[in-house]
Amino acid sequence: MRIADKMAFNQVNKNVSKNRSDMSDLQNQAATQKRINKPSDDPLSSARVLAARTEEHGNTQFIKNINNAKSFLEFSDQSLGELSDILVRAKELAVSQSNDASGNAETRMVTASEIEQIYNQAVQIGNRKLGERFVFAGYKTQTTPFDHEGNYYGDDGDMKIQTHKDSFVAMNIAGNKVFTGRGLDGDGVVRPRYETPTTVDEVKEFQQEEIERIEKNKDMERNFLMTRGPASEFSANNKHKQDPVSGSQGVNLFNILRGLETSLRANDKAGVQESLDLMDQAISQVVLARSEVGSRIMSVNNTVDSLQKAIVDNKTTASQLEDADAFQVISDINKTDSTLKATLETSGKLIQPSLLDFLR
Repeated sequence: MRIADKMAFNQVNKNVSKNRSDMSDLQNQAATQKRINKPSDDPLSSARVLAARTEEHGNTQFIKNINNAKSFLEFSDQSLGELSDILVRAKELAVSQSNDASGNAETRMVTASEIEQIYNQAVQIGNRKLGERFVFAGYKTQTTPFDHEGNYYGDDGDMKIQTHKDSFVAMNIAGNKVFTGRGLDGDGVVRPRYETPTTVDEVKEFQQEEIERIEKNKDMERNFLMTRGPASEFSANNKHKQDPVSGSQGVNLFNILRGLETSLRANDKAGVQESLDLMDQAISQVVLARSEVGSRIMSVNNTVDSLQKAIVDNKTTASQLEDADAFQVISDINKTDSTLKATLETSGKLIQPSLLDFLR
């Protein structure tokens, strides 16, 4: 087979270009310390690296969501702790004025003034804000939840944030559940469903369910009547340990404090004594709400630990796939450099002088 000068030239040009291309790739790996700089370097590994980075960015955003929810939950827990403390103080005052040995008309009048301050403080706690949002207003974070009479103007919505794939946690607790006892088991109030919609169809279904649920609760509130139980269950402020019709276990903290204040100002020893059991119920109601918030805080803390470990694992996986071995790269550079020099030296022998060289 005859080897023409053009064939020899093309072969030399191809080999020199290949050596220079290999040297450029190796130099790029040495500069970036990455074995994969474009998908064509290793398509399968590139896909796995991109998947690991996508998951890492998602986990980072989940941690940001959790930190936001955690601050909201911790502030709620702090507020509920203060509410529990002032209720315990109110009970201590009620116990001290529940007998004639330590209480009389004058001391009860003074104690009633302190109960009034406790009531005001309870209203202030119910209207706490974190940033520009009311903590205990449900979805209506821009609406003041309670007026001074203890009427609730928020709703029972749970603001949920995504903490992981298909995992959500409520970052708030509705004020009517904590302060007025509405929405607890057995009182007939329909609570929102626990599952969070994730598709368009589920969102539409959830919206329709919310409309029906709100209407049912409004009808129930309009038809709600405070029923009177047995004499042993009746309290000075027309509340019971358990409603004999609906079976509700919830109590209205504001009504209890108002009733206690009224009994103290009226020097009604029996009314003060009857408020003690209700005060226990009120404290238990707040403790229950605080335990619910605490369980959510523990849950998000555990989730953060898992997400941080997942981020480290994803970084490790990506590093193993795309990072270059520095010693191997330097060795390959030296080898490719020697190959390039040898190619250049032998190319002169392969391309012999042409007729034009003799005509000069």
